[in-house]
Amino acid sequence: MEPVLISWSGGKDCSLLLHELRRAGEMEPVGLLTTFTPEGRSGGHRVRRELIERQADLAGLALHPVPLREGAANVEYEAAMASALEGARQQGIRCVAFGDIHLQSIREYRERQMAGLGMEAVFPLWGRPTTELAREILALGFEATVVCVDTDRLDPSFAGRRYDEALLRDLPSAIDPCGENGEFHTFVHGGPIFRRALEIQPAGPDPRGRFCFFDLRAAEADSVRLVED
Repeated sequence: MEPVLISWSGGKDCSLLLHELRRAGEMEPVGLLTTFTPEGRSGGHRVRRELIERQADLAGLALHPVPLREGAANVEYEAAMASALEGARQQGIRCVAFGDIHLQSIREYRERQMAGLGMEAVFPLWGRPTTELAREILALGFEATVVCVDTDRLDPSFAGRRYDEALLRDLPSAIDPCGENGEFHTFVHGGPIFRRALEIQPAGPDPRGRFCFFDLRAAEADSVRLVED
């Protein structure tokens, strides 16, 4: 099977993407590609690095960290990705999978970026109705928490809530149920892609201008397992 890296935020869409790739059996996921700030937070969602590392371990995949300063310009992002993916190319990896669903401009940007690096961007979830995807995520047993809310689009009270049927009912009609327009982002801590659920604890809201983040940390029992692993 063709080896593929997954652009990984730790959220529900990339988690469903991993599940879909494994279920289809046409490509072999071999690693997770995630940007991290110097303070150890994932790019954009600000999830603690130890939680992303734990996800990778529980999914049985290698983590490919991409160092990137917080607030980096796009040219810096592209340089960092090019550097990280050069190593992947040397290992024979030519494909990167993305969890984008409908945003054509984002897809075209990723395709150009990957083509410029001699790689191919693939989009297994592309074009599927987000309402159906949201229901599928829940039906498959994924467990996720909202870790980032764009407060220009959604009330900050959604930060820290579980991604479940109640949340979907409470979302305003203008909000995409998968947050495809950037309204909110999630962190997945349980589901069929993991050998067991990741135990987490809430660490509280972290408002930063327009965005309200919600900090999570590994529960004490899971921190011990991480050290032992």
